Amino acid sequence: MSTNPPRDSSDPGIQTDFDIHDPAIADTVYAEYDKLRSACPVAHSSAYGGHWVLTGYDDIQAVCRDAETFSSVSVNVPPSIGQDGQMIPLETDPPDHTGYRQILTPVFSPRRMAALEERIREIVAELLDAMEGRAKVDFVAAFAKELPTRVFLALMGWPLEDAARFHTWVDTIVVGVPGGTEEESMAARGEAAMAVYGYFSQMIDARAADPVERDDVTGLLLHGTFGDRELTRHEMLNMLFVLLIGGLHTVVGQLAHSAIFFAENPDKRRELVADPGLVNTAVEEMLRWESAVAPARVVTRDTVVGGVRMSAGDRVLIPLGAAGRDPAKFPGADEVDLAREPNPHLAFGAGRHRCLGSHLARVELRVAFAELHRRFPDYRLDPADPPVRHLSQVKGVVRLPLLLGVSA
Repeated sequence: MSTNPPRDSSDPGIQTDFDIHDPAIADTVYAEYDKLRSACPVAHSSAYGGHWVLTGYDDIQAVCRDAETFSSVSVNVPPSIGQDGQMIPLETDPPDHTGYRQILTPVFSPRRMAALEERIREIVAELLDAMEGRAKVDFVAAFAKELPTRVFLALMGWPLEDAARFHTWVDTIVVGVPGGTEEESMAARGEAAMAVYGYFSQMIDARAADPVERDDVTGLLLHGTFGDRELTRHEMLNMLFVLLIGGLHTVVGQLAHSAIFFAENPDKRRELVADPGLVNTAVEEMLRWESAVAPARVVTRDTVVGGVRMSAGDRVLIPLGAAGRDPAKFPGADEVDLAREPNPHLAFGAGRHRCLGSHLARVELRVAFAELHRRFPDYRLDPADPPVRHLSQVKGVVRLPLLLGVSA
């Protein structure tokens, strides 16, 4: 057992300028995680007023599970992405978190997910039908954005024709202004978030005035209770905001990153095409390989993590993707094994705040993986038109041109 005193943020050996929003490392962020994990797995970044960055699986899992020491009252670095107050239940702690989460749990019940799978298959078929006969598509625009957005609107009971508006709003909220200043990005995020809140409020008003009861999320929130009272309008809006960001951008990124991998690695793609029975473990492996979310926590009391002292009030970034590539947890962490089992990745987090929509995401990904590779067993990247990735706390892909019917 080490007798060395804990290091602290003043130690030059753990200093870094790592910035989770830096577009320059969008294509190389996993190499950056590897460097940090090797040199200082508990590092202190100077970005955004200073915050901690963890890159080891055990440390990240421990932080996820310790809600008393690591609060979720703010999960962003910097603290806001334009939302009006705390995102519920994502940015709440027990006991409030428990009460809010119980309201949303029926949205993702096994019964609702089973019923929704048929609709997901229909949506996937429609999107793939539209790709038939085309030599080249932007996979993000043609498929990766459309699938989760249409599923989200179906869950909400909202008009499908509003999908394009949500694409624009979510991109702005998550990415900000590409190439712009931090101030410009924050202003754009705030404007987009207010437009989203305005739309949500209109939908709530319309549903409240509709005498027909519908079995969708909007109706569930209107009739939901927190303790012995009805939900406030503000609570409903912030719960919808979480469902929007969690349900759309994360799945878009996962679909696009997976398509990039299979386009660049035709041997793995052919393995999945030849054995569709691999789809379940393939989905889990791609979630490990490219865990898009990098949430944050706020330290509630002085503590020590990995031999480094943290103080109450400090902000801690926990990139789930870094955990998925930790060789101390995953043998051959930098290799994709479509049959990997067990696969205890942290793509959906852990502990009390484990992603509420993980079952829905898995259904979307399983259906998409299976049907895409059944319909389009051959595709590759366009060397003259490469993918455009972006880096933020939800790592994603802006454009993904794919050449269809062409083997790599």
